[in-house]
Amino acid sequence: MSDNFEPRGDFAPAMTDASPEAFAPNGFAKMGLAPELLRAVEDLGFAQPTTVQERTIPMALPTGDDGTGHIDLMVSSQTGSGKTAAFLLPVLHTLIANAPATSKPHPARAKTRKFAAAAPRALVLCPTRELAQQVAHDAIDLVKHTRGLRVAHVVGGMPYQLQIQRLQNADLVVATPGRLLDLQRSSQIRLDEVQFLVVDEADRMLDLGFADDLAEVNQLTIARHQTMMFSATLAPRIQQLAARVMREPKRVQIDSPQERHANIKQVLFWADGSQHKRKLLDHWLRDKSIDQAIVFASTQIECDALAEDLQQTGFDAVALHGALSQGLRNRRLMALRQGRVQILVATDVAARGIDVPTITHVFNFGLPMKAEDYTHRIGRTGRAGRDGIAVTFAEFRDRRRIFDIEGFTKQPFKAEVIPGLEPRERAPRPDVKRAPKSRGRFEATRAGRKTTPRAR
Repeated sequence: MSDNFEPRGDFAPAMTDASPEAFAPNGFAKMGLAPELLRAVEDLGFAQPTTVQERTIPMALPTGDDGTGHIDLMVSSQTGSGKTAAFLLPVLHTLIANAPATSKPHPARAKTRKFAAAAPRALVLCPTRELAQQVAHDAIDLVKHTRGLRVAHVVGGMPYQLQIQRLQNADLVVATPGRLLDLQRSSQIRLDEVQFLVVDEADRMLDLGFADDLAEVNQLTIARHQTMMFSATLAPRIQQLAARVMREPKRVQIDSPQERHANIKQVLFWADGSQHKRKLLDHWLRDKSIDQAIVFASTQIECDALAEDLQQTGFDAVALHGALSQGLRNRRLMALRQGRVQILVATDVAARGIDVPTITHVFNFGLPMKAEDYTHRIGRTGRAGRDGIAVTFAEFRDRRRIFDIEGFTKQPFKAEVIPGLEPRERAPRPDVKRAPKSRGRFEATRAGRKTTPRAR
């Protein structure tokens, strides 16, 4: 993917005046960020920090005048709230302030293809390839005015030798855990000089079975100065992870599940079966108010079949899931960002990290396996305060999953019907005798089963 990209909603909408004065008195300038970073933020057209940025950045910056004195942070914030810039800006600021006195040659000028092991000063871990690529591109945009500061990303599915070359002299590395440890074990990267470690979407890291990899990275970077962990929730499992890898972290909780996505209209349609759901989806996709949309499928097979079906019906649709080659995934994401594709049919893993501001609708054709994944799905629309619409199609046999989502978000669904496409059965009602927090299928999927990592 190109290093040049459009901003994708990680900051608050711009003020009408993008001059340096627009940063004062409540903008990024008062945080004491490096001038190079302020210029980059201004170039992106953003003046006011989002809530998570306003609360996190000052805490993440060093407390000492000599650039020392960092605290560990646990941050809970919803998807699309601007959390990427909340950790990139303070990390990049400190890297700029503590830049080595000697300049490093660009790897393209090397006379031999035998590279020394890379030794980055900052490391960001992401659960999926798409998220790692997006974070890296965001970082590249933020260092456009900074000389000598290099950013690299390493993910599975990409040419190994090319990634080794890109790692050379990188100050900040964004990676998925699997590929990072592959490179470390083959002595292509050293992690003993890492000063700053960021774990992005820690909840998803655990879902994908990366707990052991995180423990290994923790030991390899044990001398680091600061650890920041970002997660959609501060659930007990996240707090347990934090206790293992952080030193007396401060907590920043931006909102609770019931406060999230207030700018996203959420509606539910009950369906008699898959064919009924397909008719409901077709009706919705013909709505002219849709700019771009993501349709979530439960499996890779369903994803491919649904995308092909939509193509045959005349929609500009493509599938995105983990079984596709990384090159093809990159091309399809680029087509989405460039507006050449209107509908992306995706699985949960592949869609994590997609930040396209023109996505106006999200459709849950297949329900998520866990209730918390629902919030990540609908967060693909309504980015950074924009309005969005999330439509869920559910069969009556899936009512337990719907009740679990309602229990997690503390927001009851508003069930609607489309004239002529009403379900034959009566809509189910919650079982008043059930526990407030379901221990049903969602909990069963977490217990007694170790998930295999899917992003390397």
